[in-house]
Amino acid sequence: MSQQRLQSLRERVRSFPDFPEPGVLFRDISPLLKDPVAFRTLIDLLEDHVRASFPKVDFIVGLDSRGFLIGPPLAQRLGIGFVPVRKKGKLPGATQSISYSLEYGKAELEIQNDAVEPGQKVVIVDDLLATGGTMCAAYELLKRLKAEILECLVIIELKALKGSEKLNSVPFYSLLQYD
Repeated sequence: MSQQRLQSLRERVRSFPDFPEPGVLFRDISPLLKDPVAFRTLIDLLEDHVRASFPKVDFIVGLDSRGFLIGPPLAQRLGIGFVPVRKKGKLPGATQSISYSLEYGKAELEIQNDAVEPGQKVVIVDDLLATGGTMCAAYELLKRLKAEILECLVIIELKALKGSEKLNSVPFYSLLQYD
């Protein structure tokens, strides 16, 4: 993976101190999404990583809401399906639900009961890993459905918050890391 390509992505991530509350430094990927060359580079790098790491993947699972921005184009490139994990109350039909803690609150996630079949191989994607609450919750939902979780994949990891440690032995990969 080219350091130059990673640096071009890093240059398009901006920081907002004290958002959404005092003491939080928000890493915003909006400029990266707005730049078609940078966004293509992002999807290229994620595609290269997944193809090199996993010869067989059935689904990309994207987390509400920014995982919905990178998950579908990545799945399309890989020629596989996309499965959404949504905030509670947004999916029709029978669902599995889980509550979890965020770095600044509580939330609930859901997945449809028939989203994946037992043994299907999935990669979970989101834009950012902070304390790990959302990713761990999604992991637990997919384990309930008996999916084989190959990896948790994010654009940005906030290393100081140690969210990847909460994933225990689950494979984890981030393109960009910040302290």
